[in-house]
Amino acid sequence: MAVDYAVIVVYLAGMLAMGWWGMRRAKSKSEFLVAGRRLGPAMYSGTMAAIVLGGASTIGGVGLGYQYGISGAWMVFTIGLGLLALSVFFSARIARLKVYTVSEMLDLRYGGRAGVISGVVMWAYTLMLAVTSTIAYATIFDVLFDMNRTLAIVLGGSIVVAYSTLGGMWSITLTDMVQFVVKTIGVLLLLLPIAVVKAGGFSEMKAKLPTEYFDPLGIGGETIFTYVLIYTFGMLIGQDIWQRVFTARSDTTAKWGGTVAGTYCLVYAVAGAVIGTAAKVMYPTLPSADAAFATIVKDELPVGVRGLVLAAALAAVMSTSSGALIACATVANNDIWSRLRGTAATGDGEERDEVRGNRVFILIMGIGVICTAIALNNVVEALTVAYNLLVGGLLVPILGGLLWRRGTAQGALAAVVVGGVAVIGLMATYGILANEPVYYGLLSSLAVYVIVSLATPATDAAVLAAWRERLAGHGGAEPLSEPVPAHQ
Repeated sequence: MAVDYAVIVVYLAGMLAMGWWGMRRAKSKSEFLVAGRRLGPAMYSGTMAAIVLGGASTIGGVGLGYQYGISGAWMVFTIGLGLLALSVFFSARIARLKVYTVSEMLDLRYGGRAGVISGVVMWAYTLMLAVTSTIAYATIFDVLFDMNRTLAIVLGGSIVVAYSTLGGMWSITLTDMVQFVVKTIGVLLLLLPIAVVKAGGFSEMKAKLPTEYFDPLGIGGETIFTYVLIYTFGMLIGQDIWQRVFTARSDTTAKWGGTVAGTYCLVYAVAGAVIGTAAKVMYPTLPSADAAFATIVKDELPVGVRGLVLAAALAAVMSTSSGALIACATVANNDIWSRLRGTAATGDGEERDEVRGNRVFILIMGIGVICTAIALNNVVEALTVAYNLLVGGLLVPILGGLLWRRGTAQGALAAVVVGGVAVIGLMATYGILANEPVYYGLLSSLAVYVIVSLATPATDAAVLAAWRERLAGHGGAEPLSEPVPAHQ
């Protein structure tokens, strides 16, 4: 496997080199956190697709295909649907807000009283998302080097933390673009056709597998509905996704570039399910469905190609991990720490200090993510907790703020608290993987939001006027009295 090792080592070294290059570009808070809001359509589409298609979408998507057949595509498919909905209906308005975090958007809409609580919920979501991606390094490095789990997590996590800390969003954007290309070649152009051919083609696959493996709804209607609720709606409100929307150089780029990325996700979903179905033909008795990806790569691909496909899996994990990490650090610094200290940027001299501060937070959060990943074992449970908290606590106040003028700050805060507490309590009662927590948590959040909003005075007219100005793109280049660097 010397050639495969060489491919992986070159890839990892390239990621670190791009981190160093990105450090030279990231001289302001805007450059460091949102790549100066300057990404064009091609770069925006590639990086957006890279962040949403992580290890769960690649390794987990193939595993669902192994377990359920073609209908195993639904998890990743609903992620693509969410990205399409975000891009078509909301991304242009989000990009025009010129904020850095979801909580800043809530402050603008409701009058500055929703930030810290919503920031804590969003921080918990982004932290768990980063942790689940980091845990996945163990699977890949085990296939590559037969490496100890803890060492694999430390190695993979350290590389992501290094290039993210060095160059912020510029480094992550550059590495994500490379990761997008590697994933496209490794999974769509190489692994997919090779897997189908090795399984004997579609006719042989149909002959050897039960008919339900080729039923588009075979995974079950309730499961599909839950995927829509968690992943489609989760795509609409996650800080990791919004922070990519903020990188678009125009609202048109955000809308159409995101539409291309969402369509790509739909294709990727079907590809993963087909690969998993082919693996079921070749290896009908694997110990676990999630082992399907690693097994087919290790046993069926030629030298060199195997290294590239494993690099593709590594790329998928790294793109989501780095995106979640910078989102986690941004929320921790800007929405929680700065607000608790009562500080904000007030002049040009603080721009470099803010870059340094965000860099320190990425390093601290990165170390925390690595330690948490070492301590946890169950990726699915961690990811479920993250999305349940996000959807149950924040979906209603965010979409309510965008769609319902009568929503108030009191209603938003009540929805965040009641929805979040309900989700946590119901997970303790029904179990983490049960469907009820997100169902009832979301309903309770919606009910409280509407009732409290109608029972409290409407949002101040001046706040709503400033909100409409910002949505229209006339509210200034940067929020919260922050100066605009001269080169923007």
